[in-house]
Amino acid sequence: MVQRVAVIGAGPSGMTSVKACLDEGLEPTCFESSDDMGGLWKFREVSEPNRASIYRSLTINISKEMMCYSDFPIPADYPNYMHHSKIQNYFRMYAEHFKLLQYVRFQTAVKHVRKRPDFTRSGQWELVTENKDGQEERHVFDAVICCSGHYTYPNLPLKDFPGIDTFEGKYFHSWDYKGHEDMYGKRVVVVGIGNSGGDIAVESSRVAEQVYMSTRRGAWVIRQVSDNGLPVDMKYNTRFVHILFQLLPMRVLNWIGEGKLNAMYDHTMYALKPKHRLFDQIPVINDDLPLKILSGSVIIKPNIKEISGSNVLFTDGSVVEKVDVIVFATGYNYDFPYLPKDVMYRTGHRVGLYKHVFPPTTEHPTLAVVGFIHALGAIMPQAEMQARWVTRVFKGLKKLPSTQAMVTSVEKDTKDIEKNFIVSKQSPLQVDFVSYMDDLAGEIGVRPSLPWLFFTDYPLFKKVLWGPVTAYQYRIMGPGKWDGARRAIFTQFDRMYQALKTRKVEEKSEVSTLGRLMKMIMFGMAGGAAAYCVHNHNPNRIPSLIAKIRPITV
Repeated sequence: MVQRVAVIGAGPSGMTSVKACLDEGLEPTCFESSDDMGGLWKFREVSEPNRASIYRSLTINISKEMMCYSDFPIPADYPNYMHHSKIQNYFRMYAEHFKLLQYVRFQTAVKHVRKRPDFTRSGQWELVTENKDGQEERHVFDAVICCSGHYTYPNLPLKDFPGIDTFEGKYFHSWDYKGHEDMYGKRVVVVGIGNSGGDIAVESSRVAEQVYMSTRRGAWVIRQVSDNGLPVDMKYNTRFVHILFQLLPMRVLNWIGEGKLNAMYDHTMYALKPKHRLFDQIPVINDDLPLKILSGSVIIKPNIKEISGSNVLFTDGSVVEKVDVIVFATGYNYDFPYLPKDVMYRTGHRVGLYKHVFPPTTEHPTLAVVGFIHALGAIMPQAEMQARWVTRVFKGLKKLPSTQAMVTSVEKDTKDIEKNFIVSKQSPLQVDFVSYMDDLAGEIGVRPSLPWLFFTDYPLFKKVLWGPVTAYQYRIMGPGKWDGARRAIFTQFDRMYQALKTRKVEEKSEVSTLGRLMKMIMFGMAGGAAAYCVHNHNPNRIPSLIAKIRPITV
């Protein structure tokens, strides 16, 4: 029986795992190698080996209502897109509110995790830890949750850039970037067009002589500020939109989405247009990059072919001379160096985990990975959902399928990911946020039931269907139900607006007829799409239903 659980890492995933253990009556001990909690969001002036690193100006690109834990809303006066210092404050409030810090052993690194000799019978693990003084200690735990993240080991593929050894300037990975202080008056090339690359290019362009951005594939760029000034995720990450994604062909959704983005800034004209469609890969989220391109502060270039001295030659034959700095925003490698190599199941480019959590081939389900997930959504609610499921498995309240069934599921996931998304060694994993959250919620028994809400709480049904898929939805019912969940859902837009009420202005109370009309049109489209789908799969189904409804004439 599982009772004592080791949690490795005191970042967002680690702290919610500690809480999930406590909620199920387990006894967690969290090991954190640094002197503070927060993981990725703990800023340090100097990057430290084997730890995640962020830059001084970093602001999260997920809005506060979409990133918070399900039973602890972020304060209403906090900005919707928070600076890393605010995020760290929120995590501290969360840990203090639920009294989690007493379970954390800081400045204690996990060196090894091994199966005990009697693992076949007990399922127990032996951990070797090392404190700040270099003293080692051995521990025995019934189960282990790995929350060490995947932004720790920078990927610096210098072999892909011939002539880098001749470069006369300075080059480094974005992991080492802290601010634009060293960019004043410099000519800078940023390699990679992910979120970090975009941020660094934009920030550097404010002080640099010129910034060039090199990309192999291009990227779709979306704004954080959406229609009517709403955060983009609160506007579009809704159950209704999710339903449309299940019903409409992906080519239609891509056409609609790309048309909307190109209406703001033509990706072809801005040299951004990628080789893939919009929903094949998580887009870059950056409001400032298009303006920087339009103003000439950032110039988009293709992939680098060769570097010679201070000159950079690109694959289209163009050359940028007198380059001073090259920043490689080329992603991260991932690893669990403290785990035995034979524990993890490999499939495709990725570590194969059942539902992206459990290694499928261990004899006992006493090892889990929480927070190793990638979606167009915040890691916090996903990690929290994973932790809630993991602890119920540890407690014996949920059972996993057989090893063969889990391996089959993992291989199917790999094929689906490779079919639906652009993946690579550095980005081997992508899931649909709502589908994944609902899947795990179904395992726990907390997935909100729209039919049940329709008949029992119609006002809440409307909020859940039309509103953003915030984590509060998974506290409405089932294990871990939170009495404040309903109110949190009804007030989520109030908290969003509160941060903007910094000057009193006259408010007009108007009922938007156009808004209601658009909802009716969208609802009609969804219904039509559903009818079309049903008709395609079973042409006789709809006529038979109509026949049952039609009055009988005597």
